[in-house]
Amino acid sequence: MNTYNERLQSVRAMMREKGWDAIVITASDPHNSEYPGARWKQVLWLTGFAGECGDVVITQDHAGLWTDTRYFIQANKVLPGTGYELHKTRVPEQVLIPEWLACHAFGDKANVVIAVDGLTQPISYVDSIKGALSAAGRQEGADENGFRIINSPDLLDSLWGDRPAVPCSPIITLGTGLTGESRQDKILWLRGFMLDNKCDAILLTALDEIAWVLNARGSDVEYNPVIISYLLVTMDKVNWYVRKNTLSRPDEETAASFAEMQAEGISILPYDDIDIALASLAGDEGVTRLYADPSTLNYNLHNVLETNCPAGFVKYGTSPVPLRKSIKNSTEIAGFIEAHNEDGLALEKFYYWLENEMAAGHRVDEWSAAVKLQSFRKEIPGYRGDSFETISAYGPGAALPHYVTPSENAPVLEPHGLYLVDSGGQYLYGTTDTTRTVPLGPCTDLEKEDYTLVLKCFIDLNLAVFPKGTCGCHLDILARNPLWQYRRNFGHGTGHGVGFFLNVHEGPQEFRQNFNSYPYVPGIVNTIEPGIYREGMHGVRHENVFIVVEDSVNGFGTWYKFKSITRCHIDTSVVVREMLSQQEIDWLNDYNRSVYETHAPKLSPEMAEWLRGKTAAI
Repeated sequence: MNTYNERLQSVRAMMREKGWDAIVITASDPHNSEYPGARWKQVLWLTGFAGECGDVVITQDHAGLWTDTRYFIQANKVLPGTGYELHKTRVPEQVLIPEWLACHAFGDKANVVIAVDGLTQPISYVDSIKGALSAAGRQEGADENGFRIINSPDLLDSLWGDRPAVPCSPIITLGTGLTGESRQDKILWLRGFMLDNKCDAILLTALDEIAWVLNARGSDVEYNPVIISYLLVTMDKVNWYVRKNTLSRPDEETAASFAEMQAEGISILPYDDIDIALASLAGDEGVTRLYADPSTLNYNLHNVLETNCPAGFVKYGTSPVPLRKSIKNSTEIAGFIEAHNEDGLALEKFYYWLENEMAAGHRVDEWSAAVKLQSFRKEIPGYRGDSFETISAYGPGAALPHYVTPSENAPVLEPHGLYLVDSGGQYLYGTTDTTRTVPLGPCTDLEKEDYTLVLKCFIDLNLAVFPKGTCGCHLDILARNPLWQYRRNFGHGTGHGVGFFLNVHEGPQEFRQNFNSYPYVPGIVNTIEPGIYREGMHGVRHENVFIVVEDSVNGFGTWYKFKSITRCHIDTSVVVREMLSQQEIDWLNDYNRSVYETHAPKLSPEMAEWLRGKTAAI
């Protein structure tokens, strides 16, 4: 029997023993992180599915994995034999988990018991399940045709014998020379927000929000320089609940960071004490109301608050931190520009190396290429690791938007077709994310056409000029229309915010077809990354990072535009020139010229001449 099928049967046996009709497991952690630490990769342990987006429901007669368009191909490869069925999301016919539970899971069963791991699901998610069941005619707690939600933290512990521990890595702090704003100023701003909302305490649970407020970084989550912790701020206290405090002898960096914070009045407390702290918070002098974000507060802590605090004690609302940290200050912007200049130089060295290796007939596979790229980044001062796992994908592999490059038996790069590399670095002064698709030799007419269409999409959004108040959903069509004219499309978002030496994916602004009311304003750092994917054949994606800047002010209002800061050439050798407008050609030539002018003085004569050829006007 398949290992994952065996685990599925063990889960069902546990469910029968406990009287549960269904369990819901999400691919997150106690902080609703996009990328969880190894301890919380429960969906991977259950199903073998490694995609970042995937939730699981198990009943006695059905097991399903819910994931979106980025991972359909990947899921269809790993799920056969596991006992799980793929449920597709972000498609017109989608049936999400709450609705599926309400309408398809239990039939006429009178009493339904659903267990959730309350540590890894936010209140908002559990509330959506309750809402769907209620809308279907079930009453919570009722004896007949009712339902109950059981909170069972770490419910897989008894089955997952070698489950990893809570991560614990060294901590560093960043000075205002890097961040442009002290943690004390950020805490003062938070207290102003609390006053405006008639609260005297705020609980931050999202890891990137905590890292931003405290100007602290770690590596508890791979590729994300965050620290597993909670932050509770009142009008006279700042309590940081972090696991590092349980170490008897913390490393020098962590000890120095703690000492610096404690000197500023920040209390360092054990991570696991957050439950006790919240249970007694209503009795603390001066604390009459707590502000918390239900999208990141986990269901387990919500239950602690609801059980121990009076009605109305918690005010639920959107955290103010994501919007504010998305708008970078002048110091952060300068750091981002430096990071992308340095990162772009590493990318040019990589593509020069790759072209020479291929020309010499040397064997290069997807994994060895990714390792080589990382080696160039490691030469950069301030490099602190990659910002996500490099996608190094040749031919059919590139047709998976979030392809996982195998470290063993990786496909070999061949001297024809298209090769896609999506990669980025974490630097003390910024975070990068760049995708380039390059030809390794002769390409088919279809490859050339797809390459050029995606490039048109990419350039058209880069060319946008838009009035103040414009949101990403208003602009998204600019990066799709050239593909739509050829009846082609891509299933993922067109762009996301980028954190400052933080998570490579950051909100709240984004380019996506879904409505998002947050406008793009000067200081926002974001990506533009349209693509096209043909299963079993090839994939194309072009991606740059840009900063929103002011364009002009006139009688019609204030106008903004995008300033691209990624500095890596765009290959023009397979561009179908007649498919581009003159404006698009001018943008492409100007961009490539700026790449050459930035990097040529730092390159050897041979590499500079190579880059001159790569950036020549078309």
